[in-house]
Amino acid sequence: MERVRVAVDLMGADRDPPTLAEGAFDAGWHHPDLDLLLLVTASARDRMEPPHFLKGRVRWIVADEVIRMDEQPLIAVRRKPGASLVTGMRLLASGEVDAFVSAGNTGAAVTSAALHLGCLPPITRPVLALPLPSRKGQVLLLDVGANVDCRPEHFLQFAILGACYAEAVLGIEAPKVALLNIGEEAVKGSASAKEAYGLLQRAPIRFTGNIEGRDIFGGEVDVVVTDGFVGNIVLKSSEGVGSFLWEEMKGMIKGSLSGRLAAFLLRSSLKRVARRLDWREYGGAPLLGVKGVCIIAHGASDNKALSRAIAVARQNVYKRTVQRMEERLRQVSLTPFGATR
Repeated sequence: MERVRVAVDLMGADRDPPTLAEGAFDAGWHHPDLDLLLLVTASARDRMEPPHFLKGRVRWIVADEVIRMDEQPLIAVRRKPGASLVTGMRLLASGEVDAFVSAGNTGAAVTSAALHLGCLPPITRPVLALPLPSRKGQVLLLDVGANVDCRPEHFLQFAILGACYAEAVLGIEAPKVALLNIGEEAVKGSASAKEAYGLLQRAPIRFTGNIEGRDIFGGEVDVVVTDGFVGNIVLKSSEGVGSFLWEEMKGMIKGSLSGRLAAFLLRSSLKRVARRLDWREYGGAPLLGVKGVCIIAHGASDNKALSRAIAVARQNVYKRTVQRMEERLRQVSLTPFGATR
């Protein structure tokens, strides 16, 4: 059996290291081909011990420092070269591991990846992509938080990377790509959005035009492109709506005998709905466009979410996502600035 080596940063997230360690151990239980390198501080290491079934498959890497959520990414990465997040990225860059997972400071992870891994030519901005549920399966949303301010050429790069990921990992042949906007017409939106529309029209992808926010989950497109500011708001809003709807459903079910009877009869269907609405099921967002498999998990990840994030990392290694993107980018005629020739 081929071994997959995954480094996991257990520090700097909203949950404590032991909780995240449980997620790593759970991933190891479900995937016997995983070898885990867990990055912790010395004090955190004393509070954790892997279960017996992971004997010989867990290695602890003790880091000197931790990058907090409230720190400025670039400053923190430069001032804390021994931080767990930076150490994990260096392990990936050196080839000591096949993938890296962190639920820590997203900006610091993106900055560290750009510094230590570098971007796949001719990409100039890495992008965070996350598969979300849609009426016909999944829709890939990007960017969900790596780039707040984007130029038109960055949307083009995101679209090409997203289409490649949808093909390689999600198994969607010739994915439909749309640009998130305030209207479907090409003349709608900001000057940047209108210029990006023109670039995407000429790109070697299946571009279907603009899409409005209400249609993201309708299943008519496979990839939705936007900047990290809007994408993160869409992501967090969808998480909130999902939680709200599920709590409302549970309230109605518990509120009457007929509701409880209906829930009993539909329990398997309700479980499927709950899984579809649970953001933890989707693990983490792959950082696309860098020379390595890097998965950024939600800062609020618990053991279940981190376990899924590690599973996503494993899947990306097996699917050879980075290599396939590199091959695809060689076929695409782009200038160093991202505009088609």
